[in-house]
Amino acid sequence: MKKFLNKVKTFFFKILCNLKKFIMENKFYNIFVITNVFNALLLRIFTVNNGLDPRPLIQDFVVILAVGSIVFLFKKDRTKLIYLTVVSIICVILCVINSMYYTFYTSFASVSLLATSVFVIDVGDAVTKNVMNIKDFIYLWQPIVLLISYWYISRNTKRENIVAKSSFNFVTSLILSGTLLLIFVSTLTGTDWSRFYNQWNREYLVSRFGLYTYQLNDIVKSIEPKINTLFGSDKALKTFNEYYDVEKEEITNKYTNVFEGKNIISIHLESMQAFTMDLTFNDKEVTPNLNKLAKSGLNFTNFYSQVSVGTSSDSEFTLNTSLLPVSNGTVFVNYWNREYVSIPSLLKEKGYYTFSMHGNTGDYWNRNIMHKQLGYDKFYSKSSYDIDEVIGLGISDKSFFRQSVEKIKKIAEGGKPFYGTLIMLTNHTPFDETDKYGEFDLSVTVDVDGEQVTRNHLDNTKLGNYIKSVHYADEALGEFVQMLDEAGLLENTVLVLYGDHDARISKKEYINFYNYDSYTDTYFSKNDENYHAVSYYDYELLRRVPFIIWTKEGKYVETIDKVMGMYDVMPTLGNMFNFYNKYQLGHDIFSIDENIVIFPNGNFLTDKIYYNSQKDEGKWLNDALAGENYITYNKEYTQKTLEASNMLIMYDLIRISREKKEGEVNENTK
Repeated sequence: MKKFLNKVKTFFFKILCNLKKFIMENKFYNIFVITNVFNALLLRIFTVNNGLDPRPLIQDFVVILAVGSIVFLFKKDRTKLIYLTVVSIICVILCVINSMYYTFYTSFASVSLLATSVFVIDVGDAVTKNVMNIKDFIYLWQPIVLLISYWYISRNTKRENIVAKSSFNFVTSLILSGTLLLIFVSTLTGTDWSRFYNQWNREYLVSRFGLYTYQLNDIVKSIEPKINTLFGSDKALKTFNEYYDVEKEEITNKYTNVFEGKNIISIHLESMQAFTMDLTFNDKEVTPNLNKLAKSGLNFTNFYSQVSVGTSSDSEFTLNTSLLPVSNGTVFVNYWNREYVSIPSLLKEKGYYTFSMHGNTGDYWNRNIMHKQLGYDKFYSKSSYDIDEVIGLGISDKSFFRQSVEKIKKIAEGGKPFYGTLIMLTNHTPFDETDKYGEFDLSVTVDVDGEQVTRNHLDNTKLGNYIKSVHYADEALGEFVQMLDEAGLLENTVLVLYGDHDARISKKEYINFYNYDSYTDTYFSKNDENYHAVSYYDYELLRRVPFIIWTKEGKYVETIDKVMGMYDVMPTLGNMFNFYNKYQLGHDIFSIDENIVIFPNGNFLTDKIYYNSQKDEGKWLNDALAGENYITYNKEYTQKTLEASNMLIMYDLIRISREKKEGEVNENTK
């Protein structure tokens, strides 16, 4: 043993003595390492903005050193050059893709999302106009510099010293990588390990572990559920049972069963944000029809979407199942073959006919298959419509609604109560076909020294175009409600309207909007006392979307300002229409004193606080101050809920649990 330890000491001493030689003799290799690490640093600066944090920098070195060390095992210079160039190109592609992805989703790409890349074809304009940016391609310098360096070094150095074949260099590079890894691991907390394992908050993972470690972990997490389902899921089932095997008392309130047996028309308001409902320009409302419905129905003013990278499909899934989007991939594409309890399936048990309608292709977000899996009897997609008017991504909302009313008439003739979901399309980014949105003047008139002056600072801006698009969508909605009324389809029907997600308007657009001084036709500077800053929390809270439940008779009129999420829709409607899902994560909003909205990235919102899981901090709301225990309790609840939802979906636990119980029943009856 002593002899072995002496050999180890000698080996490490030799490495230290030759470290300078290792660096000097492998200039090309060092350039490969430094340039790839620098690119990852650039990505973090442009996205999560933590370029000064040494921890992810160390971990990027760990990965690049380990991956690059393989080059020392090759004999031929050509093979060495090809290997390091290929690795560099892969790293550059990762940087470019994640830079573009972050621009649109404020998150980072996942290997499990590759299956959704085909959908880019259907939203090509949205991608090129809103996602692609010059800064996304700045990373392309790296392989160019690498090749130039090889050419330069090869002219001025002995060729065998460009990257020397050496098992000693191979081991040295690995030991350097391992040493840095130990240093990095020593800085990790229990929270870091938990988030790394669960892969919930990609922004946090890249800012803490670096791009390359995140991407490697993502590969493992993407294939893990597929492997685990092959070899059993006992651990997942245990977590699932612990979360759901809690007896819940039956609660009734003033809305219990009030709509039982009525038809439901659910309207998916594409990219509709709630702040637009408060906007007027020269006393003209941006959303007069939506406002009218809100004032004469149940209006939930603090309602939030809980989407992840699946955007609209995540909203459809969460609303219909009261589960959250998965941490890897999207449910509609990656987990379509699971068993779910949904609003359509529960209403079908009560004798309802269920259908969905959308003017886009049925393959988009795998809706052809997933809508059937959710329990819809029929999905009317693009092929079911006469595409007589196109705005943006497809058939205009006005044409879509006009043709849909005729289809709903025929459905109503069947005599069954029905549940239908209509998914709007026109109000989808990039909001650039303003000539087709109709006339809506964004100007305001102000009195300047006794003279009436017209100002219009929103024209030809992303926010201004979005507001015009919203106004068009609202007009289409108003026409749809009128057509339903004229057809007699509102007599025994409840309208449920929800915004699916925010419009991805940049923070800069909001800053300009809130700091425009119409009197001087200028913008307030940061030093001005009237300057309105838009913080991270302000931006997140601005992502509120509408949620309205409305009936023609106007019997139920109320404004509900309690915070509410998309996963609360199913329990709330369930109480009103008398159906129940034992796997729901949300709550009937009328049966809970204080609610919590959990977001897929680990953030949460209550009436008291918006908590940022990445920074482990929050913003207290409405002068509330509940203390550290309050935050700790909700953090733990958030983690348990996310874990239960992820495991339920990824391991198909509803099916497994049902089959186990059926097996036990059969065994007991023998």
